[in-house]
Amino acid sequence: MLNENKHYDRNDLLREKVIDFLEGEIESEHIPGAAVYIAKEGQMLVQERVGARTLHPSPKPVEEATIYDLASLTKILTTLPLMLKLLEEGAFHLHDRVSRFIPNFEKRGKEDVTIQHLLTHTSGLPAHRPFYLESLDPRGVIERICNESLVEETGKKVIYSDLGFILLSGITETITEQSFVSFAEQSLFHPLEMHETGFNLPFEKERFAATEYSDKCGDYKYGVVHDENAEAMGGVSGHAGLFSTLNDLIKWATMIENDGVYKKKRIITSSVLRLARKNFTPFDLEARGLGWQIQSAGTLASGDLLSDYSYGHTGYTGTSIWFDPEIKLTVILLTNRVHAKNKNGILRLRPRLHNLIVSHLDKEFA
Repeated sequence: MLNENKHYDRNDLLREKVIDFLEGEIESEHIPGAAVYIAKEGQMLVQERVGARTLHPSPKPVEEATIYDLASLTKILTTLPLMLKLLEEGAFHLHDRVSRFIPNFEKRGKEDVTIQHLLTHTSGLPAHRPFYLESLDPRGVIERICNESLVEETGKKVIYSDLGFILLSGITETITEQSFVSFAEQSLFHPLEMHETGFNLPFEKERFAATEYSDKCGDYKYGVVHDENAEAMGGVSGHAGLFSTLNDLIKWATMIENDGVYKKKRIITSSVLRLARKNFTPFDLEARGLGWQIQSAGTLASGDLLSDYSYGHTGYTGTSIWFDPEIKLTVILLTNRVHAKNKNGILRLRPRLHNLIVSHLDKEFA
């Protein structure tokens, strides 16, 4: 009984430290609020909500049911696992050229770009283009990317590119002959019981954490994707557009922690998950797996104390998820920092939060 009490005391102390930290960031106006989840060895240590989901016209608290715009977490929560499922089924291999699936892509020196290059952000494609200014539909966006020239030599440098993941969602549709959304629902969200996760979710405005003000909406965005390219593409893309709750993301993270199994159901094979965590970019300061950012010498949201085996991803709106298999740690942070006054505070918040968590666990579980 004494040991059990110590266990609960440890959790309470970590919870207090994390809440105090996040409340300090709220006071500094770096975030309006947050939902956070911390697990070690598959056991929940912290699952808390602090602050506001919207500040206008008056603050409304973050609730258990609050839905967040996940921004670029779409890349690893949806696009990556769908590509891994197709890889394990033999639909392609990593060195297949993109032009095999999108023939027009080989224009302008892009004939040697492979699916691996897209997944590892080493294609040489530019990071971003404001396609929304051209009023392009999804097919038009892909055609526009096909007409792009490379800005770096393929396979030589990491350039984090939304364009590559827009192409990947198009490739899933070509292979499966179904929409990106239906493939995601059928293969991921339904098996994982993620009933409040998806694109263009039909819930009432009050469920959503607000992002930035939109002249088009005449209001802050609630449930309308923050990313302007994704919005112009109808809210659905391989690089952004996904919305979810903390509870649903815990289900997804549990599947990753269990090597692709959720409630005794195999969602993704362990072999492709291991492959995705491999460092494919030893030539660059920024280590990249398939989709994942890997702990490396570059400046990372992971902080300084997670192990060399840790991997994760961030979303522009203020979201992040990070795994450290060496110490069996999972951290999910959901915020809507683009709704805050000091929007760049998240860049220091994430690494400091991860450092705080790891330091506490080092002391308490030594």
